[in-house]
Amino acid sequence: MAERGEPTEARVAVYIDFDNVVISRYDQLHGRDTWRKDEARRNDDKVSAKVDLARVDLGAILDYASSFGTVALSRAYADWSVPTNASYKSQLVGRAIDLVQLFPASSTKNGADIRLAVDVIDDMFRLPDITHVVIVAGDSDYIPLVQRCKRLGRVVVGIGVQGSTSQALVAALDEFETYDAILRDEPALEPVATPVKTKPTTGDEPAATPDLTPATATRLLVRAIGLARGKQDDDEWLNASTVKSQIKRLDPSFNEKSLGFRSFMDFVRAAEQVEIRESGQQRFMRLREESTPTGPVAAVEQPAKKAPRRATSAAPKVTEPAKADAPAEPVAKKPATRAPRRATSAPTATDPFREP
Repeated sequence: MAERGEPTEARVAVYIDFDNVVISRYDQLHGRDTWRKDEARRNDDKVSAKVDLARVDLGAILDYASSFGTVALSRAYADWSVPTNASYKSQLVGRAIDLVQLFPASSTKNGADIRLAVDVIDDMFRLPDITHVVIVAGDSDYIPLVQRCKRLGRVVVGIGVQGSTSQALVAALDEFETYDAILRDEPALEPVATPVKTKPTTGDEPAATPDLTPATATRLLVRAIGLARGKQDDDEWLNASTVKSQIKRLDPSFNEKSLGFRSFMDFVRAAEQVEIRESGQQRFMRLREESTPTGPVAAVEQPAKKAPRRATSAAPKVTEPAKADAPAEPVAKKPATRAPRRATSAPTATDPFREP
């Protein structure tokens, strides 16, 4: 029996050193130290295209964090008066991320690491139900914080940009994943081109989220299975309840009945990308392998490849008689050459010399 205060499910706290991940991503794509050289924080016309190219997908970060459990809190630390940071307003508000304002006291240090560390330790004592701590940063300054959280019994997960994350920090974490590895498959998650009714928005409100359709819900199902599969190494089959819980973490508005299905399994059966296995009262599912459709095609192509080989091997049999008919004269000469040999051998006999 669980004691009072003991968590019944995993609960996750996400802390984002926003300047760290944004600057690291910009330098990763455009070259080392280009953020400072381009003065990209201003986000003017000269660098706006490069800033958009290096835009960080905060939704992918929170989706990955939700694969560990329910995201109980999420905070981002930065100076939100900077134009580049302010351009993320739609993402931040859309995912209900708490914003912590940090006015820099120095032009070379933003102070996010100190404030972030203080908040983490404070939350660990105030919220004993937090089981996982996700730190989105790459500085080695967070190593003491990671060690402290581990001593308090928390699982510490790190997310950082490849090439800008300290190896010492990676070694101190329980689990680490690069930002590139958790990026969502944008073509698969792109909403279908259907008219969506949205309320008129003002400049102070983020754009309304499109209504959930069967097509977008299927993409949500595929992503949920992919995230849940990444946390399960022993078997690729996932329990239906596990998948549905992951879907609700990704999109709390998901409801299969609003899509026209009587149950969640009816919704899953309608998805061609998912394979289902039943074991008694349990229902399991997994993604269909992409290589399976190509098997029959390959089996059909193999006989087609062997057919030309048989034709070429039979071709010499057909052409050999033709070659034998072409040199008709040499064949006739061979008996002629042999006849003189027999004739010359006849005169060498003793009969002609015995007449005289």
